[in-house]
This record gives sequence, C-alpha cells and structure tokens, in this order.
Amino acid sequence: MEFLTADFFTALLSIILIDLVLAGDNAIVIGLAARNLPKVYQKKAILLGTVGAIVIRAAATLAVLWLLKLPALLLVGGFALIWIAYRLLVDKKEHDIEAKSQLWAAIRTIMIADAVMGFDNIIAVAGAAHGDFILVITGLVISVPIMVWGSTLFIRWVERFPWITYIGSGVLAFTAGKMLTGDPLVKTFFAEYDVLKWIIVALTVFGVLAAGRWKNTRASLVSVQERGQG
Repeated sequence: MEFLTADFFTALLSIILIDLVLAGDNAIVIGLAARNLPKVYQKKAILLGTVGAIVIRAAATLAVLWLLKLPALLLVGGFALIWIAYRLLVDKKEHDIEAKSQLWAAIRTIMIADAVMGFDNIIAVAGAAHGDFILVITGLVISVPIMVWGSTLFIRWVERFPWITYIGSGVLAFTAGKMLTGDPLVKTFFAEYDVLKWIIVALTVFGVLAAGRWKNTRASLVSVQERGQG
C-alpha cells in the first residue's frame, strides 16, 4: 500500500477505530493492576506497563502479519474476527485482575494481562493493515495514548451512546469480510467477481450487527421478564 494515499488513510482510520473500541478493556486492566500502588508510583507503573505491552503487541502483530500471508490463514483470521466483532456487541465483560502493591509486580501484571487480552486487537489491526508494516507501527504508536489517556473517556462515550459499539463492531466485521475475500486461496477468484466480493463483505457486516442486535434484544426481554416475576 502506497504511503499517504486514500487507501492508506482509510486503513489507518480503521486501525484507530479498532484501537478505540478494543482498547477500553485494556485501559481498565491497567487501572485495576495499579490501583493499590502508592500514588507516586501509579503513573510510572501505567507508563512502563503500557510501553512493555506495546512492545509485546508490536512483535505479536508483526508475527501475525507474516502468518496471514500464508494460504488459508487469512480465512481463519477473518472468521476469528467475525466472532470478535459479535462478542464486542454481546459480551458483558467482568475483570478479575489482582491489584499489586509493588511497582514491578504491577508492571508485570499489566504486560501479561494486556498480552492475553490483546489477541483480538492484534488480529484486527493485522487484518486492517493489509500487510503494511508502516500501518501496523503507526497504529500501535496511536494506540499508546489511546490506552493511557483516551480509553477511559471513550468508555464514558460508549456508556452514554451505545450505538458507538455497533459502529466499532461494523468496522471489525468489514475488516473480517475483506480478510475472507483477500486470502491467497480465493483472491484471484474475487478479483474476477468484484461485485460478489463486496456482497460477501456487506453480508458479513449485516450478519454480525443483526445477530448482535437480536441477542441483545432477547437478553433485555428476558431481563424484563425476570424482574416482572421477582
């Protein structure tokens, strides 16, 4: 992908939005892990833990970027991202992160927790980057201030405007659809039938959003019925 083109900025915008919708949990993890530290060490633990997490994530993303060039793995990544997009809409996540009272223990907890929870972000960013190393690094650099400063604010926005989550999920599903149609095994076929490619991408986005909406509506009805019986 050429630098500073429309495709480059479109992909970069997708990566930024992916970081926003998926980094909220990581910000919560960082806060939970550092909450028992003395105030003077909390910022240091958050900064060093985040930097360490970014280094691990960069290496993992670049590894995934290379792996996704292999036949069929882009298909696997696309299906995995469809599940991630759906889960973003319907999961009610709970965080059981042990708070540490020592600086390096808190930093280690932040790095390990982020590495474990960051798999969805790694897959999504690698898919949106379309194999572009510069895009991956740019996306990771942008994700640092997002995780440290921006995610808490974004969480408040999501709580106030739940439809933002659907936009984020739609971007993930869109990326998944492009991964499914861009795998080396099927890329030539979809190059000849470009309309079919975009039909599949559109159906992927619609299917994820519709399934998430149906699941959430059903859960709300069940909750109302249980309260009525209680």
